[in-house]
Amino acid sequence: MQHGPLLRLNDAEKKRLKIVYLAKWAEGDGTPDKVDGTHATYHAEMRETLRALGYNVEAASKFERLYANHDYDFLFTMLNRGGFVNSEIMGPLLSTYNRIPYFGASPILRGLGDDKHLMKCAVRNRGVKTPDWMILRRGGVSIDEPGFEWKNLVVKPNASSASWGIGAFNSWADAKRHAQDLLAQGHDVIIENLVEGYEIAVPIIGSNGPWVLPPLRFYVDDPLAIRSYAQKRHLDSKDTVRLEKLPEGPLRERVIETSLQLLPEVWPCDIGRVELKYDEKTDTLNFIEINLSCNLWSKKATAISAATIGVTHPQLLETLLCHSLRRQGVVAPEAVIEYPITTDDGESAGGGDEW
Repeated sequence: MQHGPLLRLNDAEKKRLKIVYLAKWAEGDGTPDKVDGTHATYHAEMRETLRALGYNVEAASKFERLYANHDYDFLFTMLNRGGFVNSEIMGPLLSTYNRIPYFGASPILRGLGDDKHLMKCAVRNRGVKTPDWMILRRGGVSIDEPGFEWKNLVVKPNASSASWGIGAFNSWADAKRHAQDLLAQGHDVIIENLVEGYEIAVPIIGSNGPWVLPPLRFYVDDPLAIRSYAQKRHLDSKDTVRLEKLPEGPLRERVIETSLQLLPEVWPCDIGRVELKYDEKTDTLNFIEINLSCNLWSKKATAISAATIGVTHPQLLETLLCHSLRRQGVVAPEAVIEYPITTDDGESAGGGDEW
């Protein structure tokens, strides 16, 4: 498996570039919010890490910063929950309109990735298995019971993030009631067959092309339980999930192969996390969803995965940023310094199946 290298920008370019870092809590002090929880901590950490790396970073928390004053070279946009439906594509759209390069992926790819129904159509077209589902668009047809077989159903906003609005039901009446409530709140709704198995996260970052970081397995007390928004934002103390690197072997190779099989649908991008589910009893691997603006906090899956191969959180963020700057021509290729991962004893890491 090809990997890396890590990327770093030379000092002259760091001084020249002005970066606007756009996130809901970009200007905060890191104190957890009573609604967004540790997302506020994460956004502040990102700002301080980028500045500690030597980048000239202006923090902004509202889209209005992008409306008129375009005195910056690059937008590092992480404002995905902007208070209205589909706000995750607002930053990329405004940047495209203003002709200013930005982090992530194009608006059309962000829209594809964040529309769970369309992404499932795309991956199934590429031969990747995914649980049966149905889509309910606002103002659409009547809500009829799914035509596929099911024991339990997952009902959630079609563009939800961090499990907001998600519910699991073994009764169609309850599932329909939840779907109607979400539709009334202004969301499209996806209803999906709840398949058994454990979750696997596959982070993919940009370096010299896509670099698949080690897949992680989620260990939970109840494999059929749905982790809530409150748990993911640490507003609920009951969060027993544990992440560990998926062991080497045929399943790990299959997970990576499956992730790369669907990647052409969303490449080029700077960051992505593919979410799969594996059922040991039936040897079935299912695609669940992809996140093209996944959480980059040092305590979340992508950073945890990188750390298993000796990549620090600052190295991870700078590699992501440099890949984006270089692929969009913001900096000359020679301004980006490539260097290998090294272990604590100074030896170069890697080789064999570890990558």
